[in-house]
Amino acid sequence: MNIRLRLGLNVRRLRKERELSQERLSVLSGFSRAYVSSVETGRRNATLDTLEVLARTLGVEEWELIAEPSALDRASTEGKEP
Repeated sequence: MNIRLRLGLNVRRLRKERELSQERLSVLSGFSRAYVSSVETGRRNATLDTLEVLARTLGVEEWELIAEPSALDRASTEGKEP
């Protein structure tokens, strides 16, 4: 899976876990709802600055937005970064 798709899937998962709509995430992050949608679907090549803002808004570390899902599962059970 390419990194844009991983980022999109992780952003969507984290947003839903926090019970945020795309609209609410866009307000909190300062990005448009259309931009959030394009990141979640992997159509946008997000910058490092975007990664930083989304991570801060979602309350996670930047690496969590681009990590493989299996690495996230291992990190959560072991209590550390992958």
